[in-house]
Amino acid sequence: MTDFERELSVLIKARYPLIYLQTAEEARAEELIKHIAQQRQKRLHIWTYTRGYEPPIPMPSEAASGRTLAPELEAITHLLRLQEDALVILKDFHPYLSDQRVIRLLRDLYPRLHRSRRTVIFLSPILKLPPELEKQITVLEMPLPTREEIAHKLQEILLVLKASQPEVRTALSPQELDELVSAAQGLTMDEIENVCARSVVEHRALKVEAILSEKKQIVRKSGVLEYYDASESIQDVGGLDLLKEWLRKRRAALTQEARAFGLPAPKGVLLLGVQGTGKSLTAKAIANLWGLPMLRLDVGRVFGSLVGASEANMRLAIRVAEAVAPCILWIDELEKGFAGVQGSGVSDSGTTARVFATFLTWMQDKRAPVFVVATANDVSQLPPELLRKGRFDEIFFLDLPTQSEREQIFAIHLRKRGRNPEQFDLKRLARATEGFSGAEIEQVVVAGLFTAFDAGRDLTTEDMLEEIRHTVPLSVMMREEIEALRQWAQMRTRPASSAARSQSTARRTKKARGR
Repeated sequence: MTDFERELSVLIKARYPLIYLQTAEEARAEELIKHIAQQRQKRLHIWTYTRGYEPPIPMPSEAASGRTLAPELEAITHLLRLQEDALVILKDFHPYLSDQRVIRLLRDLYPRLHRSRRTVIFLSPILKLPPELEKQITVLEMPLPTREEIAHKLQEILLVLKASQPEVRTALSPQELDELVSAAQGLTMDEIENVCARSVVEHRALKVEAILSEKKQIVRKSGVLEYYDASESIQDVGGLDLLKEWLRKRRAALTQEARAFGLPAPKGVLLLGVQGTGKSLTAKAIANLWGLPMLRLDVGRVFGSLVGASEANMRLAIRVAEAVAPCILWIDELEKGFAGVQGSGVSDSGTTARVFATFLTWMQDKRAPVFVVATANDVSQLPPELLRKGRFDEIFFLDLPTQSEREQIFAIHLRKRGRNPEQFDLKRLARATEGFSGAEIEQVVVAGLFTAFDAGRDLTTEDMLEEIRHTVPLSVMMREEIEALRQWAQMRTRPASSAARSQSTARRTKKARGR
């Protein structure tokens, strides 16, 4: 028995009169309540707007004498006459809870139920509770299926497929089954059945890829998050060896084996650094490296025009991310998304501050395996609460690439564009691009290709060198800002590259000698 089943059973045993059960899984909730009713030896009545009560409850005298009531009022008046020990489910009753007549009838009904052994359960995917009934109704939210429930469901599906469709591959190793269970976490039982049927039709087997495609639908429906198909691999990232090694060690940290070993689920990483040094590219590559779905949170979508909409949107984004977990949640340019937190009380009546506080609290206390990857350029705009220990597992600083890293970056971009890097003088190009970022090096390659295409020949090293001579890198235009960022990062962050760390040490030594 799960914790939720135990809690619901205790509430019914304790004779709680009115329970509001919020869930989109109507059939699963109904089966659970039927099971509890059988255990408690209670009769179960289920009401819907289209069918009324099944099994029927004796009609009240008013209805028998010819008076006609609205279905929702009739449902409550029937309960006033109910004498037997029973559980009653009212499906999708939330639209009628704003009716003052319904509210009054329920308030009249409450003491009668309290003295008897009867419980009314409102079953709805939407929580809509009138203030008049807040003290009388107990609210529960039915959680999504647990790993054990999902594993049991998948094994049932495999047994049925084995008996009915022998051509379908049903023999799975324990690891394959565990991967399917992890992929299906966050889906309802109905969604799991549907996606398994789709996978059988498309692949003649149960595939993780098919299940992940169903999670895209969940994200699209939210309207707050974007599902990002990560095609970038970690090999597309030049340098950053220390960051890559850190990520590699945590590759399996979101698995059940890691939990059994005693490892906590990693919370996230903040990638801080100079513009164009590969922060966003690295974030995309993490999803590919770990084989997890990637969601992008656009903070601009969170803020709504209606009062309370922004806070509700942030809670929705968190709920969707946890439903899709295990996953990567990517927040690009974090400091811009939450800009103005300090002056929020004056500029927007505290909306930004409240949304930010919701996000921080979740970052600190989250239990779902959602790994947050945030990127930032300007540390001065980041609130200090975000940088303290416990929010992120680590803060990495991505500095401008060293000469050896610039060689790797040139090779990566030439290879991506169908050129053999060995045919170019990479060392000469790397020496000529001192102070260039990875993004600026990519543009050098692209501009060189334009030049070669216009001349009707293939790309040469000289084409790229000519573009380098005409480029003023960001490190020259914003020298003071970048140096200030480096000074801040030296004592507060972890270097993403061992080569950059050596350069940083050399710079500090040179500066100390100059004094």
